[in-house]
Amino acid sequence: MTDQTETIVVLDFGSQYSQLIARRIRECNVYSKVVPWSITIQQLRSEAPAGIILSGGPASVYEIGAPSIDPEIFNLGIPVLGICYGMQLIIHTLGGKVIPGSAREYGRTIMKITDHSDLFNGVASELKVWMSHGDKVSIVPENTKILAGTANTDYAAVKIAGRNLYGIQFHPEVVHSQDGAKIIANFCHTICGCRGDWTMDSFIEKSLTKIREKVGANRVILGLSGGVDSSVAAALIDKAIGEQLTCIFVDNGLLRKNERKRVQELFLGNFKMKLITVDAEKEFLKQLEGVDEPEMKRKIIGHEFVKVFDEAAKSIENAVFLAQGTTYPDVIESVPINGNPSAMIKSHHNVGGLPKDMKFKLLEPLAALFKDEVREVGRRLGLPEDVVMRQPFPGPALGVRHLGAVSRKTLDILREADAIMVEEIKAAGFYYKTWQAFAIFLPLRTVGVMGDLRTYDYVIALRVVESSDGMTADWVNLPDELLRRISSRIINEVRGVNRVVYDITSKPPGTIEWE
Repeated sequence: MTDQTETIVVLDFGSQYSQLIARRIRECNVYSKVVPWSITIQQLRSEAPAGIILSGGPASVYEIGAPSIDPEIFNLGIPVLGICYGMQLIIHTLGGKVIPGSAREYGRTIMKITDHSDLFNGVASELKVWMSHGDKVSIVPENTKILAGTANTDYAAVKIAGRNLYGIQFHPEVVHSQDGAKIIANFCHTICGCRGDWTMDSFIEKSLTKIREKVGANRVILGLSGGVDSSVAAALIDKAIGEQLTCIFVDNGLLRKNERKRVQELFLGNFKMKLITVDAEKEFLKQLEGVDEPEMKRKIIGHEFVKVFDEAAKSIENAVFLAQGTTYPDVIESVPINGNPSAMIKSHHNVGGLPKDMKFKLLEPLAALFKDEVREVGRRLGLPEDVVMRQPFPGPALGVRHLGAVSRKTLDILREADAIMVEEIKAAGFYYKTWQAFAIFLPLRTVGVMGDLRTYDYVIALRVVESSDGMTADWVNLPDELLRRISSRIINEVRGVNRVVYDITSKPPGTIEWE
């Protein structure tokens, strides 16, 4: 982002909610950025933040080796809000005391507010908020003003007078906390003084300029999958540099049913973009033969993807940049453990699997955006709603929705089952109401009976979740009749399947994808 963009930095201490904090800030039309807690004071200054939020985390501040902070951060004159562990860290660093609580607080708790002057301006005097802590503040530093308390926590919210430092023991970023969005907005606008000029129109305007400046007279190639991210990236780059962009569609044998035809009709036919289609199914499946470890599959797919691009790019003069639809959650979730206290959840082929000797420079115009922001950019660029609202699809495609080693035969089984599921979900009106709905191939066989014959065939799992941003998700309780219809069609129409199961796991503890 440019220097003129107001930014609030989120220091991540390992909280599962760090991305949610950043997303809630964006909802206030303020740009946010998640950085590891180990960031230096010099690096933090270079971000020129309007405010700083310290996230929660699983550690205890009094433990040896617990994530800490440079006290100089509190002398920058920048407003700081500590959430849960972040609050305890402020108190601990400034000379207060944090101890193990005699009674832990998890889940919804009633909090009574005693000061509505700034952080709690415009919210009710009694709120249901989401707590998740075992430690508690027992002694506060001098000049600490209590803003709110609960039956178990006297210091549920505090302010260090004269220093623009705030601490709250609850999590305003989760939907379970009443008026949480208002509290975060108060911090962004009232306390940090942010104007709130982070909009998708401003993002597009600045991105077009940045793309043109970065690319110059060179050419860009983009891996077009037909999903939301790559489609929006293609539209944005096309608007910036026009014919300097060539889209390359790689049929890697891991795609959904009829995906190749759909992409060609939409982008080559309707949008008149330069599009090269490469049939690389044999190469990908050969490299993946016998490989069942998820991260290895991702890296093989990513490496082979770039090899194919190298070959295809030979026909494109001055092809210097490889453009990708990488989004902000991709970037955060692909940070190595030693760079961020949150464990790396997975690598994406467009972030974590690219070879170091790749000859192309990366162009990732959407790397600062969350998924709903990407969709809004797509709308403003004129993409059809059925493209903009298409459900997320992993970069490694069916390679990570097919557990175990893949083969053409079992991939075809998955393709047919997935197509039936999506067709029925759309017909029932659930496709655009849910975040993702897809089938998973399980590499195990179970005994069944069809007619008078014993069968020994594969299992298909169904996964349907609802979410606002993909960072947390809950399974959808589909109508019994819809599940029955999907199961019946898959078993009757897809040869090689005799059992269908439904995944009722939320994120966390599970991820949305199975691999």
